[in-house]
Amino acid sequence: MSEIKHHWKMAARARRIVLKVGSGVLTHDNGLDIRLIRSLAKDIAGCKKEKREIILVSSGAVASGLKKVGLSEKPRTIQQKQACAAIGQASLIMAYENALNRYDHQVAQILLTSNDLSNRQRYLNARNTLTTLLEWKIIPIINENDTVAVDEIRVGDNDTLSGVITSLVEADLLINLTEIDGLYDRDPRIDPEARFIPVVETVGRKIEAMAGSIPGAMGTGGMYTKVMAAKRVAKTGVPTVIANGKKKGILKRILAGEAEGTIFLPRSEHLAQRKQWIAFTAKVSGRIVVDDGAKKALLKSGKSLLPSGITRVTDRFNLGDSIEVVDRRGKPVAVGLTNYSSEELGQILGCQTCDIESLLGYKHSDEVIHRNNMVVGKDMMR
Repeated sequence: MSEIKHHWKMAARARRIVLKVGSGVLTHDNGLDIRLIRSLAKDIAGCKKEKREIILVSSGAVASGLKKVGLSEKPRTIQQKQACAAIGQASLIMAYENALNRYDHQVAQILLTSNDLSNRQRYLNARNTLTTLLEWKIIPIINENDTVAVDEIRVGDNDTLSGVITSLVEADLLINLTEIDGLYDRDPRIDPEARFIPVVETVGRKIEAMAGSIPGAMGTGGMYTKVMAAKRVAKTGVPTVIANGKKKGILKRILAGEAEGTIFLPRSEHLAQRKQWIAFTAKVSGRIVVDDGAKKALLKSGKSLLPSGITRVTDRFNLGDSIEVVDRRGKPVAVGLTNYSSEELGQILGCQTCDIESLLGYKHSDEVIHRNNMVVGKDMMR
């Protein structure tokens, strides 16, 4: 018991918190649950009094919109979902604004797509905007821009987005509020024998399988995407709490260090901020195949990738793009930012670094991917 209390002290110490709230928490049969939003606003105001910073990632736009237009189930087409998001987003942000204005707190709405985060400059611009809002004591409310997002530019869901935002703002804690008390080995809503998991030290296949059996009601990802977001932020050295957002005062109790929900422990050694973006957020534009010697050098020796180890280039990509490195069997080895385009690599693959200039007429770098711009092995999580 004392060990569990020790784990929860991490939550109590957090000063910058990403708070993700799911659709099932925020809505009921008649649309947005205004009473719950007001209760949540009260807790957020309490956090602000304690000099904590809150970045809110909120679902609920689609669910709110479908209730307003009289639909009884989740939209089935992209067009219907986008229309519901457009209708519901206005109500959602207004509900938060009204609730938080009671405590003299201002809010800012930020809608994002994958393009806003996979592009390094736009990613940094988003970070600068969020940092400025926090400096101004304004509460950012973030949602995926469902109104315009299609598969090619979707982050995926707000669980995934909350993990990206946690890294982007260098938060101390991710809290994911859902409809159940935390992680169970089976869905507790249909199986009364389901066993609760209070602490997760490492997210492996067993934990992922447990999560995969617990779907969401109104949301898109269910428990699986929440656990994968926790796995992602653990690699950045940040703990995650998944808890029941329907419980009154849940946020206050979590940040008081009370054992509410499931806590996912962070990894002691974690990726630097730039490598977090490369590993989790940058959009992969192409793929190259390397021989066994290069694979060993990358995985075992922490080396940069040189052209001599490359055997094949697939897809088209430009200098500076994120590309995946795979072995001869197609197994991922690394991901990183390339110093050469696919056309250039087609001319220099297999050659020694001293021959690059004679083959191309110029040389950007000795390395195709420098180790400082590369993430290898399990750290990729793609």
